[in-house]
Amino acid sequence: MTTVTLVGTRLAEVGEEFVYRGEASGCEGCPYRDQCLNLTADRRYRITDIRQSGQTLDCAVHQDGVRAVEVEPAPIRANVPSKGAYAGSKARLAGPCPHTECPSHPYCEPAGADFDGEYRIDDIVGDPPHDYCMLDRDLTLVEFEPPEDT
Repeated sequence: MTTVTLVGTRLAEVGEEFVYRGEASGCEGCPYRDQCLNLTADRRYRITDIRQSGQTLDCAVHQDGVRAVEVEPAPIRANVPSKGAYAGSKARLAGPCPHTECPSHPYCEPAGADFDGEYRIDDIVGDPPHDYCMLDRDLTLVEFEPPEDT
């Protein structure tokens, strides 16, 4: 299901993904609050269309203003424990990892997913991008179904 919202003009490209972080301090008193603050906080979204009829609106948060776009919840790529990881199953993230230099780190701590959440696996992508897990975890790279907006 698509939703119309406002995003910074620099981000306003079809296919661009972002994690909505909620209201910023500059949003207070903005006349566009209802059109802009209508997403679920900490959820990953993908821009599916740019509203061409819309104009660039001034914004206290985005220097170049905001544009109207259509978004939908986006899937999340993540590393999960290999045991029990198959399409259609539910999985949790393995836990925090301090090794930020590892090529798998963005998948072990993916933006838009939290360690307390349980997610349905939509697809098994395959082996993680690392050669060796420094925490000795047996992981599989998967794509979680996008969560439903509430």
